[in-house]
Amino acid sequence: MPGTFTQIYIHVIFAVKGRESLIAPIWEDQLYKYISGIIRNKEQKLLAINGMPDHIHFLIGMRPSCALSDLVREIKKASNEFIKEKKFTQHKFQWQEGYGAFSHNHSDIDKVIAYIQNQKQHHSIKTFREEYETFMKEFNIEHKPEFLFEWIDKD
Repeated sequence: MPGTFTQIYIHVIFAVKGRESLIAPIWEDQLYKYISGIIRNKEQKLLAINGMPDHIHFLIGMRPSCALSDLVREIKKASNEFIKEKKFTQHKFQWQEGYGAFSHNHSDIDKVIAYIQNQKQHHSIKTFREEYETFMKEFNIEHKPEFLFEWIDKD
């Protein structure tokens, strides 16, 4: 009996609205576990998740039946409600519109996982803006820089 066989790896990045540094180290692991649960419940395979106070990265092994935009929308909506419900921050928390999604070969997975796990070290030498613009160039994605994110002048 014929089957469907796929190997789809997607690295997703999205930011806090206004790139505010609202994800505190004290609760970021709870947020990542919550997002991990959403991904699992949607029958996708989480390979790595990490981030910074103003953005997150995760790598998933995707099934072809999943619509990436629906998955990201659900993650943002549910995690936003989770953050508010848990009262993790006194500030108004909201994810920024849009996201980046970059596909990878199986041979690159270990490198991408290490990259995501080492976010704190990467950002000690490179800003989020520099990182994101590097992804856009490496993946040959045409774009207007003013439409990437709502950049604020903290970089």
